[in-house]
Amino acid sequence: MAGGYATRLWPITKTRAKPLLPIGSKKIIDLIYEKVIDLELSVVLSTNKRFEDDFREWARGKKVEVIAENTKSEEEKLGAVKALAEIAKEIKDDLLVVAGDNVFSFSLKELYNKFVEKRRPFVALYDVGDLELAKRYGVAEMEGDKVIRFYEKPEKPPSSLIGIGVYFLPKKSVEILLEYVAGMKRSDNLGDFISFLCEREEVYGQKFNGIWYDVGNADSYIEAFKSYTDHYVDRSAEIERSAKIIEPVVVGRGAKITGRSIIGPYAFIGNQCRIESSDVSESIVFERTSLSNVKLWRSIVDDKCEIRNIQLVGSIIGGNAKIQGG
Repeated sequence: MAGGYATRLWPITKTRAKPLLPIGSKKIIDLIYEKVIDLELSVVLSTNKRFEDDFREWARGKKVEVIAENTKSEEEKLGAVKALAEIAKEIKDDLLVVAGDNVFSFSLKELYNKFVEKRRPFVALYDVGDLELAKRYGVAEMEGDKVIRFYEKPEKPPSSLIGIGVYFLPKKSVEILLEYVAGMKRSDNLGDFISFLCEREEVYGQKFNGIWYDVGNADSYIEAFKSYTDHYVDRSAEIERSAKIIEPVVVGRGAKITGRSIIGPYAFIGNQCRIESSDVSESIVFERTSLSNVKLWRSIVDDKCEIRNIQLVGSIIGGNAKIQGG
């Protein structure tokens, strides 16, 4: 499911879909795709008209069918449940549903095997270990391994076990999904559907351990980036001897790093960037951006920016910005 517009990450996601954001030398969607194809299932990616071409480019050479809803803005979108129902009408089979902004370290094989055994809906769960934090998510109330109720962003969570946007739905549950969305113009929350489903049939939960991130805002994106960044420097990148690289970093094609720059740890320098006498750590700098005498920490800078003589902390800079410090 990759049909959202990621408004909490604007302006970065005005021109690129959140699942296509870099995580090290890969993209968020790459990490999800690797988990799904490990199960040897057919893959359908649901997106929107604004980002359809970008996802088709990503899917080239992969066994992925791309379906785009006819929307181009947040106000027009169908919502995750309605978009899923539109796909389910055509597929008419069991479904594995994965949210496109999920970053997780664990295999889905255990969940898949249990689903095949029981042929009941399964929800992937993660213990965030804090009831206050759980209020931000869909929360499961458990009875053994069954989910007896599912609460979306509750004021008083019954547990700290949250749904992480991974669901196995048998064909019967898919039929209930179609019933649920009948007459709705928009439905954006899969958690509400799971709550509806719990009232009609047995729903099971599977707790996972490991690393999981919901990439919802800049902080969670940077934390996910730090966890998954591999070290990669393109052979065409130019790095002067005076510059220092602290691994892991990703330096893209044709990038040039000069002067007494310090890059890393946990930095992404996009293709054709120019970095001069600047410090960049825990930050993402997209393509064709120039930094000169800049200190950048826990920040995201979009394409084609020119930034000079300034320190930026916890900032998101939109494309084509020109910023000059004193």
